[in-house]
Amino acid sequence: MGYRILETEDVAGYLRERGHWGTDDPVVREVSDGNMNRVFLATSTDGTRSLAVKQALPWVRVAGPSWPMSPERADAEARAYEQVAKVAPDKIPAVLGYDSDNYALVMEDMSDLEVLRTVLNDGAAYGSGTSARVGEFVAQLSFATSDFGMPSAERKALVAASVSPELCKITEDVVLSEPYIEHEHNHWHPGLDDLAASFKTDARLRTEVADLRHVFMTSAQALLHGDLHTGSIMVGAREDAPVVRVFDPEFSFVGPIGFDLGLYWANTLVSEERARALGALADHGDQLRLSWEAFATEFRRLWPSRVDTFFDDAYLDRFLRRVWTESVGFAGAEIVRRIIGFAHLTDLTTLPDPVPASRRALLLGRELIVRRAELTGPDDVRAVVEALTPTA
Repeated sequence: MGYRILETEDVAGYLRERGHWGTDDPVVREVSDGNMNRVFLATSTDGTRSLAVKQALPWVRVAGPSWPMSPERADAEARAYEQVAKVAPDKIPAVLGYDSDNYALVMEDMSDLEVLRTVLNDGAAYGSGTSARVGEFVAQLSFATSDFGMPSAERKALVAASVSPELCKITEDVVLSEPYIEHEHNHWHPGLDDLAASFKTDARLRTEVADLRHVFMTSAQALLHGDLHTGSIMVGAREDAPVVRVFDPEFSFVGPIGFDLGLYWANTLVSEERARALGALADHGDQLRLSWEAFATEFRRLWPSRVDTFFDDAYLDRFLRRVWTESVGFAGAEIVRRIIGFAHLTDLTTLPDPVPASRRALLLGRELIVRRAELTGPDDVRAVVEALTPTA
């Protein structure tokens, strides 16, 4: 049977066909929320069992057939989950099966958890361990799929299988090009007209973004999540223990490790601007440091198990410095595109007056891009944030 687009009324039968459900009829509802895919929840009538079905459509869900997109992106998501399950199964949803014919994943229902961005926008803190677990996630996945942690032949096969030209081109354009040129995707609040215009004529900024774009295009360091932001992380508690689950790795590809860290940092820094605007700062200012320290610590812990022992500890120090610097730059680029490019952040758009926080965030993004080589650690980034923060 060929590819078929699932509707709500199809899901119960589909789950039975795939061996994931018995003879009873679950209650099925569509809970699609992101830009790209369709998601359904199937729950038993007594509420004791629930599964999620996620299907990639042949177009961008929010745009419809006018924006075609290969559903093969689901292959990348399934492949990423498979790799993470080997090294960090506690940080992703449990995947029960992948149907490559219909580009559909069946996985655990995470509706008892909340999207991290929603939690933060509602005024809550990150909570204990959230950013540290994200940092560990990046370290565990990237080390295991790098030349340090994977035999050469196996890694070359992974690189070949993970080529994702269509989705990578979206990132190259949306994050690392379009905000700095005239493009139909770009839009912004009128109160940002001057900054949006100046970024397009800022020669130093454009050159530094071009450098980041080239790194993104050519650096095949490890398998990435590819879209790691506060909207792709679920948080909550189960059996009184904190839970963090990273999901939606459909943009997964082999690229620069700093890209995943940078995307997460950008989102934490923008979230901090929202909290500051609302007078509700909690633990927002600690998250970049916590995630970086957890990443570096975990990467160093894994280092003795590297496949190629020619790379010594001195090289590890150099490698981590490079990852740090690239992460800072990618964080800046993500901040900029989320304000004057495509796909804005509700962190800012839902503020009563989004302009002051958006201006500070844009200026911060520029500083991170152009000064990334001189910002040698979290304290330096914090100093930049504080320099842009208005005094009472």
